[in-house]
Amino acid sequence: MTKNNYDTPQTKYTSLSEIRERKQALLDNIRNDDSQMKALWDQLFGTSPSSLTTNLPSKRFSGLLNTGAGVFDGIVLGWKLYRKFKKRR
Repeated sequence: MTKNNYDTPQTKYTSLSEIRERKQALLDNIRNDDSQMKALWDQLFGTSPSSLTTNLPSKRFSGLLNTGAGVFDGIVLGWKLYRKFKKRR
C-alpha cells in the first residue's frame, strides 16, 4: 500500500468488480454526506414555512421599513464619501 497526499491508504485492485464496489461505496458516502450537509444548512439558515405564514402585517411592514432605512443610510454614506474624495482631486 502507498500513501497519497490525503493520508488515506491506496489499495491495489485486482478486478473491475472491486473497483465498481469501491466506487459505489464512495458514491454512497458522498450522497450521505451531502444529505447531512443540506440538513445542517437548512437548520442553520433555512426559514420554516410556518414562520412565513404567521408573520403579521405589522412585522412585515417593520421589516420593510428597517430594510429601507438601511438602504437609505448606505446611499447617504456613499454620497458623503463620494463628495469627500471628489474634493481631494
